[in-house]
Formats: sequence, structure tokens, C-alpha cells
Amino acid sequence: MFSRIVTVCALCAALWTPAAAQQQGSDLTLDVSEVLFSVGAAMNACGYDVELRSSEPVRQQVRGEVAQAVGRTEGARASRDELCRFYGDHRQPDPALDLAQYVTLALNLGVPPQFDLLRREADLPPDAAYVVGVLPPLRRFYQQADLGPIWRKHLGDYEELIGRYQAPVARMITLTNIYLKMPESHYLGRQFTIYLEPLAAPGQVNSRNFGSDYYMVVAPEGGELRMAEIRHTYLHYLLDTLTLKRANTLKALDPLLGSVKRAPMAEAYKYDTALLVTECLIRAIEARTLQDGKAPEAEKRKLVESATREGFILTGYFYDALGSFEKGPTGLKDAFGDLLRGIDVGREKKLAAEVQFSAQAAPEVVHASKQTQPQLLDVAEDRLASGDVKEAERLARQALERNNEDPGRAFFILARAATLERDAQGARTYFERTLAVAREPRLVAWSHIYLGRLLDLEENRASAVQHYHAALAAGDTTPDTRAAAERGLKEPYQTPSTPRP
Repeated sequence: MFSRIVTVCALCAALWTPAAAQQQGSDLTLDVSEVLFSVGAAMNACGYDVELRSSEPVRQQVRGEVAQAVGRTEGARASRDELCRFYGDHRQPDPALDLAQYVTLALNLGVPPQFDLLRREADLPPDAAYVVGVLPPLRRFYQQADLGPIWRKHLGDYEELIGRYQAPVARMITLTNIYLKMPESHYLGRQFTIYLEPLAAPGQVNSRNFGSDYYMVVAPEGGELRMAEIRHTYLHYLLDTLTLKRANTLKALDPLLGSVKRAPMAEAYKYDTALLVTECLIRAIEARTLQDGKAPEAEKRKLVESATREGFILTGYFYDALGSFEKGPTGLKDAFGDLLRGIDVGREKKLAAEVQFSAQAAPEVVHASKQTQPQLLDVAEDRLASGDVKEAERLARQALERNNEDPGRAFFILARAATLERDAQGARTYFERTLAVAREPRLVAWSHIYLGRLLDLEENRASAVQHYHAALAAGDTTPDTRAAAERGLKEPYQTPSTPRP
């Protein structure tokens, strides 16, 4: 029933090991990764102890062997200390976010010992960009602590995990496809990969989608996988493409976004109808199929009500509509258009107005890449561009509080907002804070340009010139940046209206 494969996408190819097993009748692959192992071993060596007691025995074994390897040479100890300083400086208050940022980075890395980035640093998701500086010490630690032999020693343990969980994952896929009346889930050029990594906390599930490919990193918990989260991600894998193909139909549903502005769910859902609709449909499917569909109706309705209070206001509509869908022969792929056209926007807005939203939402299962699903700072940029300065400021500050997106970009948005509000002192403070933490050359260059302009307006020409020179040296080679910096060197900035980069 199961075969060993080499996955075709570049990212998967970089992480592939001979243990990979593809589920028949789908694009879902169970796999293990030396990259994730290496990152997990590094975190564990630096004090990552979350849920250690409930982890698979191999986690303690690897921790002990890495500690022994570090103790054998001064070079290994020095590389560990360097690595752990970085880890300590970038540690998150929430252990789930602490792990998540390194998982995102690992999914964008090539094989050890090089750990080359598989995309430009500027294109990394924000949480990965925040910890990309770990790569030099990680490379040294991998070699000095001899992680390669430790990985090869325990590869059999990892392969055993794949064998253990093939059957329950296959059952989940079969039941899901049967319910949706989609007998096969093959999509050319797409892949859904589940990486089993027992060095991670078993209570934490990390799901990502990069473009059209989906990834999960999970550890067994009490001998079981968190199948509900795996199924949620699999449903996204199946249904996201259906939503994206119906942009014109979804446009008619845009007025519903105004009904969820106060909801506690992630900000991206409040600005993207496709994201909101897909999540509502998935929540409805999960409710209808609770306990393989055998749960009492009252329990199913509780799930619907909970999702609605989080802001997923179409869950009730889809729950009822799926009742009719279940009785007919048409698969969801063909029925989806009719489901969308059946939404009465006026009625749903009226129902949403009566909802008492929850104080907070459940954690998200799937985290999309920067290019496919906007995070807080993506939305803040849109708000700033549309002239909604206050909302842009609010979102940027919220991103700073959560501490899981690029702080340099957040400070830069706040600085630009201050310039639009003619708050020169606030703008200067935020541009300086951007320079203190930013890595992206464009952010650095334009922060210097803006500071130069502010100093020109204060008739402090000597200091302004220093910032224009710094902008040219920042490494941003785009024509608009160079032209703005050179213009600043040629003559003092005169007008109080500041163009945006």
C-alpha cells in the first residue's frame, strides 16, 4: 500500500531521506528530515525542555549523546556556547512561538552541513527572518558536535515512527476523501508533507504552506499523533485551491468582512474573503464529521457556535448546507460553486451583528508563508497605503507585542505613520529603532534617507549627509533608493511631504 518516493518539489528534495512513505491515493507524504533534527538538537542543547517528560525516548537519547559530543572538545563547547547565546537572545515568551520560528526557518533550508537558504532572505516569512542569524553558529555546531553520525545512528528510530503512523494517517485520508466525495487528491506539482520530529514538544503542532505546498512538523504525544490538526491541514490542502479559483464569486461576499472587525481571530481573516470562507467551510466539515459523524447533534452545534464566536461567521451556513450535500452524489469540487452562490450576504450580516464574539480565538493550525497569507504587518502595510494611518499603527504595535514578525519592519511602519501625522520626533525615534534591529537592506537604506530628510528640515546638513551616505552603503541596489540617496547628497531636502519607498 505504501511506497518510498523522492518528492519533486525543491524544498522537499532538500529534506528527503529514504524513510519517506507516500499515502496511496493522495499527495501526502510521511517523512523525516536531518535539517529539522539538527535544528531540534541545537535547541535542546540550549535548554529547550518543553514537554520533555512526555516525549519519545529518542529525544532523551539524542540529548545525552549531543551533550557527550560537546564535552569531548573545546571547539564543540565553544560552538555550543555561541549558538546558545543567539538562542537566548531570540527566545520567545511563548514556547510555541519559540519553536515555531525555528521550524519555519528549517523548512526553508537545504541539507547540512551547509544549511543554505532555499529562498532569498528578503523572501523569508517574518518569523524565520527573525532567527536567520542562527545559521553561522548552527553550521559550526553541526560540525563540532558531530551531529551527522548521531542522526544516522537514530535514523532507524525515526523510520519506525513512520511505520507506526502510516495506518492511522491513511485512514484519516480515506475517510476525509469519502466524505468530500473526492476519491483522489492528486494535484500536479503540489505536495503535503508531514515531518515526524520527536525532538520537538509533542503538544505543539506546526503547519505551514509555502505557495501550493503544505508542511507539518509533529511529534508523537502519548503514542499518538494529533490527528485533528493533521486533518485540518489536509482539508486546507484540498480546499484552498477551490477557493482561489472562484475570485469573482468571492468578491460578492466582501461586505461580510466588515462584520468581523471586532472578532478575536487572526487579522488576516478580516481582510481576505477567501481565507475567511475556507476556514468557515473547514470548521463546518469538522463539526459535521465529529467522531466520524456519530457525535450527538448538540456537540456538533457547540463546535459551530464556538467557531462563530471566534469570527468564522459562515460556519453555521456551511454546516446546514453540508447536510444537503451529504445526501447527493455530487462531490465537493463540483458542488462548491453552488455552496458559495447560496450565501445570502444580507442575512449573514444580520446574523453576524447578533454574535457576541469571544475574548480570544483558538490557536491557528495552518500558518501560511508571507507570499500567500498576509500577517499583521502585511495588513498594516495595506492600511497605511490606503490612508488608514491609525489602523496601520495599531497593527504594527500588535505585531511588536506578539514578537513573532520582523520588528524592524514594524518600527519602519510606525515611523512612516508618524511622518504622515507630521510627528517629526516620533518619526525620528522609530526610524532609529528600525536601524537598531533591521536586517533587510531596503529598510536600512530608507530609514537613513528619511532621517537625512528630517535633519535637512532642521537645517542640520552635516548629519543629513552622513545618513545619505549610509543609505548608499546599506546594500539596497534598487534604482529608487539610490536616486533618493544621491538626490539628498546633491541638495538639501526642502519639502515637508515625504514620499514612500
